[in-house]
Amino acid sequence: MTWSFPIGKLFGSELRIHATFFLLLIWIGVAAYMQDGPAAAIENILFIIALFACVVAHEFGHALTARRYGIKTPDITLLPIGGMARLERMPEKPWQEIAVALAGPAVNVAIFLVLVGIFGVSPSLEQLSSIENTAAGFLGRLAIVNLFLAVFNLLPAFPMDGGRVFRAALALFMSREKATNIAAIAGQLLAFGLGFLGLTTGNPMLLLIALFVFMAAAAENSDVAMRSVAHNLLARDAMITSFETLGPNDTIRTASNAIIRTTQHEFPVIDHTGNLTGFLTRTALFQALSSDAHPRLVSELMTPNIPTVAIMAPLNAVLDALREGATPAVVVTDKAGQMIGYITRENIGELMVVQRGT
Repeated sequence: MTWSFPIGKLFGSELRIHATFFLLLIWIGVAAYMQDGPAAAIENILFIIALFACVVAHEFGHALTARRYGIKTPDITLLPIGGMARLERMPEKPWQEIAVALAGPAVNVAIFLVLVGIFGVSPSLEQLSSIENTAAGFLGRLAIVNLFLAVFNLLPAFPMDGGRVFRAALALFMSREKATNIAAIAGQLLAFGLGFLGLTTGNPMLLLIALFVFMAAAAENSDVAMRSVAHNLLARDAMITSFETLGPNDTIRTASNAIIRTTQHEFPVIDHTGNLTGFLTRTALFQALSSDAHPRLVSELMTPNIPTVAIMAPLNAVLDALREGATPAVVVTDKAGQMIGYITRENIGELMVVQRGT
């Protein structure tokens, strides 16, 4: 995920923190400092750190359960609105997906029970409504928030864990694609409700969560729809084979002329030996042209380290490669390892429209 950076590895998964997470810490700290002084600011920052440690535990509940079914978790990213474990694929068997989805909230319930049973805290709903109030007790607030996270994540709507349980249960009686569509609609309805509540109460965090829920539900629905179409297709069925290339030492003016002359949105960058060194996207070029001191060469703008797949690879493998990072394309190679085409998200979308119309 862009704007995130690694802080270490745990149980084989890379832990990453999104840059905006620090904005949350600063916001919490400044608000508490202005209201109750430095001691309250320090305690609230420590509380947020402890809370996100619980979020990491929640995500590892998913990751370690998925590992039982042979599914790896390359990384876990902390965001201001929670965490995100990126599984290399979702379980396709409904009961496995239910187990993976429920493992996260189960960790939060376990933390709640430990805090109540071993540390003897007595959480209450009042602590949830005054979560920023240090007088409410550190461990009591932590316990009630963990219980809230478990309940909130079990709402039957994407991208909540309950939405995945809901989708898996529906998939027992209908196609996975249709089940996903129903769960995604439920997620978007939830997003509208959260957004309305955020507007009426003036809570910006609710608005942010609503936006995330809406976009994640739509993205999940789109991904499953694409995978449904791609199920029996190969990389060769979707690759672009007619394209122009650029060289790493070509100037920005040369690239600009290529943009005007063609309909391409991305250009493979090939060096003098015929090897691919990266891709230059239309977006990157336009951003550079709009800056005061834009780079002069294509090599300064291109995206390097483009993933490759063999021509006979399943199209779902291409979707996995596109999903893993911010790559603009996946290169298709022949038996000799030479580039013969490339695939983007856009032309997979076009293929999906064509396949459904035939």
